[in-house]
Amino acid sequence: MRISLAADHGGFDLKNSIVSYLMSKHYEVIDLGTFSSESVDYPDFALKAVESILMKEADRAIIMCGSGIGISITANRFPGIRAALCWDPFTAKLSRLHNDANILAMGGRLIGVELAKEIVDTWLSTDFEGGRHERRIAKIDEYAKNFWKKYMEGEK
Repeated sequence: MRISLAADHGGFDLKNSIVSYLMSKHYEVIDLGTFSSESVDYPDFALKAVESILMKEADRAIIMCGSGIGISITANRFPGIRAALCWDPFTAKLSRLHNDANILAMGGRLIGVELAKEIVDTWLSTDFEGGRHERRIAKIDEYAKNFWKKYMEGEK
């Protein structure tokens, strides 16, 4: 499985720990930055992760900023992206079971490394349940497609 990781300065340290952890577990890791603790803008790094998923360069992505909120909001602006902000293994499991989340978001200043590893392990090992949840995900995609189609045609 190919996993891309991206973070701003607030998620930099946690990203580095998770990159090393995933490599030790023999995942193919794509580190999209940031590569220092200097202040950067989280939308730039959310976009890198989104592109890696939409362009099929990665199977899943993990993104981090200080709280995980801003970077997850940014990622969820794009059709086909289901970024889930998770703070424990239970929310990580539900994000995969019910929502087929393709991006995991975490708060680098809120979650310790050991808890983050548990969240990542749960998220990566949980399959999408399908069933009634497929209908709901299809609705999300359809709503987004219809909205953008109307928007692009100039309807309001």
